[in-house]
Amino acid sequence: MKILSFNVNGVRACAGKTLLQDLNSLDCDVVCLQETKATPEQVAEALSGLTGYHLYAYSADKKGYSGTAILSKELPLSVKMGLGIVEHDNEGRVITAEFQDYFVVTAYVPNASSGLKRLEYRTKDWDVAFLAYLKDLERSKPVVVCGDLNVAHQPIDLKNPKPNYNKTPGYTQLEIDGFTTMLNSGLVDTYRHLNPTTVKYSWWSYRGGSRERNVGWRLDYFLVSESLMVKVKNSEILNNVFGSDHCPVLLSM
Repeated sequence: MKILSFNVNGVRACAGKTLLQDLNSLDCDVVCLQETKATPEQVAEALSGLTGYHLYAYSADKKGYSGTAILSKELPLSVKMGLGIVEHDNEGRVITAEFQDYFVVTAYVPNASSGLKRLEYRTKDWDVAFLAYLKDLERSKPVVVCGDLNVAHQPIDLKNPKPNYNKTPGYTQLEIDGFTTMLNSGLVDTYRHLNPTTVKYSWWSYRGGSRERNVGWRLDYFLVSESLMVKVKNSEILNNVFGSDHCPVLLSM
């Protein structure tokens, strides 16, 4: 079982580059996309050259903003859009696909935004509701959680931790603590668990040749319920795949 997660930063723009070729080459069982910036119909059109998948897309009320999608070769037992909480479900940020042995949840977690103006919403409202949602799912079966979680958890997870700490969205103590709470609840950061000292990033600013200089952040994750770790074979960051300011991450089970 191969599950891919990719913040495409606009599925239509990414599909106009090498997205379809990359997805065909990687040949994953499940593909999770974030920041599609498109309606379900537009997502389907952009990915129409990709065959063999069932497609589920969820868009924000605001056009051209946020959005997620899941493509699966196997027909899921069920698919749910959102968290079931009105205040969190107008930006198309979460899709849950249920399979026989686990749930796959893809998320595009809200950014704290410039000036940290959404930091309180992100940490006190969203993070709390999202974790409660995941733990509720776990009462039925384990979870695989993937996506752009918009946090660098440790200093190793970004190139310049000191100047960014408590100043830049994604690396404030409140966001770090929220992620730590997820791990303490029984979810495992698969990449860091398997690669405790490896420096590798999944997002680079478009400014200043950041990707060429590898001045990046690790914002894209696969978290799994502890009971699933025995099935995890590999967790990878595919930074040789382009087309977005993020690169995909891949979980093999």
